[in-house]
Amino acid sequence: MMTNEAIQEDEPSDHFSVFSSQVSKIKYSYNKVREVKSYRVGELFSAYRDILWDDGRHKYNVSSFIGEIDEILLGERFSAFDQSTLDNLIGTLRQRGNSNATINRKMAALSKLLRKAHKMGDIHSLPEFRRQKERAGRIRFLERDEEARLFAAIKSRSEDAYRLSVFLVDTGCRLGEALGLIWNDIQEHRVSFWITKSGRSRTIPMTERVKEVIKLPPTEGRRPKGPFTKLSQAQFRAIWNDAKAEIGLGADDQVVPHILRHTCASRLVQGGIDIRRVQMWLGHQTLSMTMRYAHLATNDLDGCVTVLETPRGGAAGGAESSVFSSPLTTPSASPSEHKAEPAAAKAPRKSSKAK
Repeated sequence: MMTNEAIQEDEPSDHFSVFSSQVSKIKYSYNKVREVKSYRVGELFSAYRDILWDDGRHKYNVSSFIGEIDEILLGERFSAFDQSTLDNLIGTLRQRGNSNATINRKMAALSKLLRKAHKMGDIHSLPEFRRQKERAGRIRFLERDEEARLFAAIKSRSEDAYRLSVFLVDTGCRLGEALGLIWNDIQEHRVSFWITKSGRSRTIPMTERVKEVIKLPPTEGRRPKGPFTKLSQAQFRAIWNDAKAEIGLGADDQVVPHILRHTCASRLVQGGIDIRRVQMWLGHQTLSMTMRYAHLATNDLDGCVTVLETPRGGAAGGAESSVFSSPLTTPSASPSEHKAEPAAAKAPRKSSKAK
């Protein structure tokens, strides 16, 4: 048993520090305790949609995706989104006839939402999102005669819609990018797109007919903010659908305004423009998106036919005549040819002495 003197002689600060550190640990642990709540997918979307997505058509599509997902999950509340829930969700979407490309778009929206909720502490675990393998589908683009007939039908309905159609097919920009243009975005022979899907601005030169269609006819009243601000997406699509039905393309569900972007890309590739420049022109974030059009560059393979049709061992079939020959693949001269060179070189010296 310790005497009072011993207690007094001992350092009281040591005992207090131990006790104080224990209390602080208890307080620290207590402060970390949080109430576990559960949420529906729809509730998370309502909380974070304006933070994660800008207003526009893409946000509208995402809202539709999340609404369908919430309906499939039967409005279930969760504090952790496990892998089995995700797998069952993907299986249900596939049973409903969704392609892998559509499933990927819907899962991208869900993944973005859940990652935000996880970061904010609303849910405490995330599943692994694996991208579904997509099949490369046929790319539909307009032939020249189709463009002429379609644009004529559009022009008969609206001069503004016709001007916009020409602008879209020659610039390859998205409909929203064109409608959002203001006059300051157009400088001399170039046009700049600042509000883009990828978030990256780009500037491209204009064709002669684009320079013509961005000129507004003289009208009374105040000048609009941009060359196409008189139109909305809904108005243009309505005019487009009426015009394509008139020329017999009403049943072709691929003939939508976005086909003008495909048409521009296809013409660039078929005209010999390399894929990297096409990517820059279209503003694709990754080269893989532009590679969908690479198969149209058929002229790059014409030299292969020459090689395959040349008979083996023929005079014209030597490696030196190949369109693909190079210093690394061309055979070196035979030893006899190397020996003949010095003799040929000595002949001029002998003839000079004779003179």
